[in-house]
Amino acid sequence: MTPLSRTASLPEVQSYVAEMEKERGFADRGVIDQCLLLGEEVGELFKAVRKSEHLSVGTTSIVGTVDEELADILIFVCAVANRYGIDLNDALRRKEEHNEQRVWS
Repeated sequence: MTPLSRTASLPEVQSYVAEMEKERGFADRGVIDQCLLLGEEVGELFKAVRKSEHLSVGTTSIVGTVDEELADILIFVCAVANRYGIDLNDALRRKEEHNEQRVWS
């Protein structure tokens, strides 16, 4: 598999994740499985933040770094979006257009 370019756009990242999943045998996972795994990655991010902030983390926990866990989360978000045929680039822009109309207190 061709490595992901350092200048890849969000659509390119999303496409890369789709190809990576095929190559690694994860393409058959359903949305529910992907969402549950995404939730686990969010938990791992929380542990990594705790470690980074010098807060206590369970002694039996294997804790990655914040950047690693954020990358894992991005991969799973792309995987879920791909299963629903959602273009994250468009979705992000539409959501921000909506948010720009909101009043933030």
